[in-house]
Amino acid sequence: MSTRPYVILSAAMSVDGYLDDASPDRLRLSNEPDFDRVDQVRAESDAILIGANTMRLDNPRLLVNSAERRAQRVADGKPEYPLKVTVTRTGDLSADLKFWHYGGDKLVVTVDSAVEKVRATLKELADVVSVGRELDWGLVLDELGRRGVERLMVEGGGTIHTQLMAQNLADEVHLAIAPLLVGQPEAARFLMTAHYPGGSTARMKVLEVRAIGDIVFVRYAPKERTA
Repeated sequence: MSTRPYVILSAAMSVDGYLDDASPDRLRLSNEPDFDRVDQVRAESDAILIGANTMRLDNPRLLVNSAERRAQRVADGKPEYPLKVTVTRTGDLSADLKFWHYGGDKLVVTVDSAVEKVRATLKELADVVSVGRELDWGLVLDELGRRGVERLMVEGGGTIHTQLMAQNLADEVHLAIAPLLVGQPEAARFLMTAHYPGGSTARMKVLEVRAIGDIVFVRYAPKERTA
């Protein structure tokens, strides 16, 4: 049986827990040294995952930007870029998004009702696989494990972060906390309402805290909760 990957949730958020504001322009939460830290985590990962909604909203390329880090991956016998993964229940994806046209291999994980729609849309741009009738995160991780993914970086959005945390499937959480306050209820949040393991009194283990310029970076081990 394949082993599920080690799952890292990565997000930048405001002090009041928002991933963005409600304006049409992307809110820049992080700073250059922290973007470089994210680039390092990407380079150390076998795959990077974002949700289809995040892809539609932000249209990211999702690359390892450092040529030195890409060269080191190749020297280590890995592909130049990590596998890029997205998940979709609806199959509403555009072939024009940057995600498909930069970097190395791409994978779409979807459900039976959408798999043919995605294949027709993307053609040769990505491998497409269904995990069954429902989007089950355990099956998603099993599929990635079968494909040799040992370390998975999840870059959002909030719905995916919430689901993985609520199902106790995240091994680490990397939070970059920006000295900003958004305060707009319609804006996207890092985590949403859910039944989290252990309830509101379960304390996660802190692995690291450091300042990166005006960003506070925190690493948590969410599976190591204590009452």
